[in-house]
Amino acid sequence: MQRGQGFRIGRLFGIDIRIEWTWLIIFALVTYSLGNTFGQFHADWSESLRWALAVISALLFFGSVLAHELAHSLVSQARGNPVNSITLFLFGGVSNIREEPDSPQGEFLMAILGPVTSIVIGGVLLVIAGVAGEPIATVSSPSEVLPQLSPLRMVLVWLGSINLVLGVFNLIPGFPLDGGRVLRSVLWAATGDLRQATRWASWVGRGFGLLMTVSGISMVFGATIPFFGSGLFNGLWLAFIGWYLNNASAQSYQSVVVQDILEGVPVKRMMRNRPPTAAPETSVERLVREEIMSSDAHSFPVMENDELVGIVTLEDIRSIPQEEWDRATVRDIMTPHDQCAVLQPDADAADAMTKLATCEVSQLPVVDQGRLAGVLRRQDLIRWMQLHAEAGGWGPRSAIGR
Repeated sequence: MQRGQGFRIGRLFGIDIRIEWTWLIIFALVTYSLGNTFGQFHADWSESLRWALAVISALLFFGSVLAHELAHSLVSQARGNPVNSITLFLFGGVSNIREEPDSPQGEFLMAILGPVTSIVIGGVLLVIAGVAGEPIATVSSPSEVLPQLSPLRMVLVWLGSINLVLGVFNLIPGFPLDGGRVLRSVLWAATGDLRQATRWASWVGRGFGLLMTVSGISMVFGATIPFFGSGLFNGLWLAFIGWYLNNASAQSYQSVVVQDILEGVPVKRMMRNRPPTAAPETSVERLVREEIMSSDAHSFPVMENDELVGIVTLEDIRSIPQEEWDRATVRDIMTPHDQCAVLQPDADAADAMTKLATCEVSQLPVVDQGRLAGVLRRQDLIRWMQLHAEAGGWGPRSAIGR
């Protein structure tokens, strides 16, 4: 499931690494929790030491989350399916992979390597910390074991343990968690039907989400759930994760249905054949008055001698002060043709949808042998999907009708 882009912090293996603002919330919570935990077991540590260790531990934890997502992404890239970005957010991380895997085997490999990576990282860190032979004692009697650890070993033990938890949690067969994708790959291989496999896996995911939500609410009211415990904060957090998993499961199935509806349909069947255009020497004032105010178009192909020379959008117009509209021309603010993404009339509509999302635009020009054939708008794709959504079934109507 794709998420918002966030802001870019770097690039690894050709993949943009991004952070959403919600990541700052969970980073602060993890740091605060660790600072208090370190103080609980090591009252002799100075304030500066335990908070410095808390910040370092939180950063290393999210570094291991990034490693988990990189495992997915590198498998995807190795199988010829590009990855646009990895985004860290409130619930961990997500890889923005352009297309669904092309086979059950590809799905299985891509899904399973994330949890395996986390479990291996956790095991190695516990070995380095020297407590790999006594993990049960560490978990069952932390008050006896943890106070004996040095600052470095304390960080290694916590980081190793949390990676093991992360790996095991992601193996829960609730789509779109990694375990749910493993389940989908098995169902896909058994049925040969990706949509049906996704439907069943998403039902399991929604079931786990509902169970987690109910358990979390029960914890708020005093119930004790094995492993999760009880209490207001833990209960609300578990319920929140369950709510997210439930929604993510539904949306993941809807995206597969959308892909199925659009796949194999050429762009020319739904494009706008005679879109409004603009001349490069037209003033911005005239464009606004004569075209924008009289149509629902958000961008206009710029034509000169029957050739496409660029695209001008509402964002381009907003980039200049209104008092300059009568002096500026379309040529001054347009995006030149060689910098524009375009579609071919016979292009697959599913690929067009992906391209619109990747380019973050609402419409793209359709060009045939250098000449403008039409414009494909996001709303044209939505209308097509609404017309072809499954009648009476759990299709994408709720998602595409927004």
